Amino acid sequence: MQRRPTDLNIAGAVDLSGLRAPARPAVPTPTPAAAPAGGAAPAAASSVLDVSEATFERDVLQRSMQVPVLVDFWADWCGPCKQLSPVLERLAEADGGAWLLAKVDVDANQQLSGQLGIQSIPTVLLALGGRLIQGFTGALPERDVRAFLDQVLAAAQQAGLPGPGAAGAPDEPAGPPPEPELLAAEDALARDDLPAAEAAYDALLARKPADPVALGGRAWVGLIRRTEGLDPQQVLQRAAADPSDVTAQLSAADLDVLADRVDEAVSRLVALVRQTSGEEREAVRTHLVGLFSVLDPEDPRVVAGRRALANALF
Repeated sequence: MQRRPTDLNIAGAVDLSGLRAPARPAVPTPTPAAAPAGGAAPAAASSVLDVSEATFERDVLQRSMQVPVLVDFWADWCGPCKQLSPVLERLAEADGGAWLLAKVDVDANQQLSGQLGIQSIPTVLLALGGRLIQGFTGALPERDVRAFLDQVLAAAQQAGLPGPGAAGAPDEPAGPPPEPELLAAEDALARDDLPAAEAAYDALLARKPADPVALGGRAWVGLIRRTEGLDPQQVLQRAAADPSDVTAQLSAADLDVLADRVDEAVSRLVALVRQTSGEEREAVRTHLVGLFSVLDPEDPRVVAGRRALANALF
């Protein structure tokens, strides 16, 4: 069945990406290429890119940390592709870099298309904040594509993407290279190797105990590992049945955060801080502080949660 733009819960996708996958932002986005020696400076960068298997990571996933990237899977023999592609290209140029269009020729990039499960064309995927999200299939009318893009741009703003030009001008010096441990953690997360990512973060924290990216990354991996194999319904039922069950409340708070129920997680653990004492109380406090480090520190829910925790403690 053809997926329409209105079928995509963009807001939900962004709420989930509010959970920081911390290693990825630590890897700097490549700066734009300088003008060829002896030649004039290039014209303004196009919003339409031809992408291959070799450049997908750089031109789609890394660029989507700044602006949304729509990935158009097409082929020269595809009639509907010839209807949709000009619409996407025209809208991309009209929006002046607010989002990018990455075009993937499925015939020339069969391995990539297979890995991403592309079964029919045209298919459009959305890359937002380093993550791929299902978009739509088929040659939609321009008004529907425009409606879809309006959702995408609103989602990008909600997610706090820095926007076009955030990487700096071509002649700006590049920032310091990322820590090797963060690169190792990034590679491990890409392979879903959580123990290796955890070890990489721990190695950096041994050298730099206050490194914020490593702290956030370590907390993120810990959250994922703690919740592996849990039955959410059973955990939440157990926590509801016994508010004094510390183990159940800690696990329920983890699940709350993963489901973006941050206020519920905070209320649950702040109430537990008020009820407990001694080592048990400290364990609950430490757990809640660890959950805060997984989230955006400027998230109003985190700010309010820290205030509520302070009030409970003092």
